[in-house]
Amino acid sequence: MSRLFLKNPLAVLEPLAAGGIVVEAGRIAELVPSGAEPSAPVDEVFDASRHVVLPGLVNTHHHFYQTLTRAHPQAIDKELFPWLQALYPIWARLEPDSFRQSVRLALTELLLSGCTTAADHHYLFPQGLEEAIDIEAEEAKALGIRVTLTRGSMNLSQKDGGLPPDSVVQDEDTILADSERLLNRLHDRSDGAMVQIALAPCSPFSVTKSLMEKSAALAERFDCRLHTHLGETEDENRFCEERFRCRPVDYLEEVGWMGPRTWLAHGIHFTSEECRRLGAHKVGVCHCPTSNAVLASGFCKVAELEAAGSPVGLGVDGSASNDSSNMMEGVRHALMLGRLRTGSAASVTARDAFRYATEGSAACLGRADIGRIAPGLQADLALFTLDELRFSGAHDPISALVLCGATRADRVMVAGRWRVVDGQPIGVDLAQLRADHGAAARRFA
Repeated sequence: MSRLFLKNPLAVLEPLAAGGIVVEAGRIAELVPSGAEPSAPVDEVFDASRHVVLPGLVNTHHHFYQTLTRAHPQAIDKELFPWLQALYPIWARLEPDSFRQSVRLALTELLLSGCTTAADHHYLFPQGLEEAIDIEAEEAKALGIRVTLTRGSMNLSQKDGGLPPDSVVQDEDTILADSERLLNRLHDRSDGAMVQIALAPCSPFSVTKSLMEKSAALAERFDCRLHTHLGETEDENRFCEERFRCRPVDYLEEVGWMGPRTWLAHGIHFTSEECRRLGAHKVGVCHCPTSNAVLASGFCKVAELEAAGSPVGLGVDGSASNDSSNMMEGVRHALMLGRLRTGSAASVTARDAFRYATEGSAACLGRADIGRIAPGLQADLALFTLDELRFSGAHDPISALVLCGATRADRVMVAGRWRVVDGQPIGVDLAQLRADHGAAARRFA
């Protein structure tokens, strides 16, 4: 099998690989110390002396379809509940062609930002879009990016006391049947899996207690992850207290979700005691700093959650509340918002922010085969240069990517194969993608 040596990187997040990384059969075969050579002959050498090498970034929360409604005039400058109420009727127009364009664009954006694994939370299935998750799997395969596709769901509409309109919800039997179909068809539990399925009832204000409980039972049966929004706003807290007579974390425990199979999006409005409870049960939390800032939702207690034992990952969240799909921007925002919340410039370092986006995110998805640069792990790597004017004068290359604002990778490798070369995604005509996606988005004006 061919052995590729990424030689003498300008910097690498893993200190033991200062001399380079050997890739073979889609995995990291060897870490080469500074000044050393690989222990066995190699077939190809890539000169990485211009590149800062990171583990591929792992995005643990997104809504791909929302790329169609970025900076939408009906939703700008609104907080979560009114923002959702403005957009639900617009999103109800989703159909397969526009949805496919939204997925293709989101995944391409993510790849270009150094992301090699992406989790999408898709919960809208208007009539005609019943195979949305199948479309996502097809697009991910074409681009060569790893995905965790969560079969989201909403079955609590406005007439039942929920937030979404009737046109975008499904009944419980339909949701569970399709969840089981997708788990049988697409969920790969093997090491190095390219596609995994998770179950993701959308939020306390859009699903019933029964659906939460039955989704947990199905996840146990198929050994898949569970995902939902929780603790994002005070409005959500009030909704849970009024409808369920408890706070969101209590509700999570009531429905059987309090365990290491679960990871949550946002996790902002948890008390210190709730952080300790979540950590004790190893419940993961995806920090979404950019979206939290845009919607003025608040600050995630990242340090408290990590200290309690919760894996903390990073997500860009939907491209109508971000409004981008850029993981490197998310890394920078995690550092800045973390420092702003604590009032300490030392509270979150560049390496902390990268940890959320790599090891922490991988742990949220239940994957031990990605998220680090180590022998035996998948060869998922993101390579950045410091050639732009913004980096001139930077002395610590790792910190420079965050502090100086890197946004685009020069090369990206997934499972040992280059998927981005010289800043261009392999097999994608960016101008055509922009034109096709723009035309699709105009239908949602």
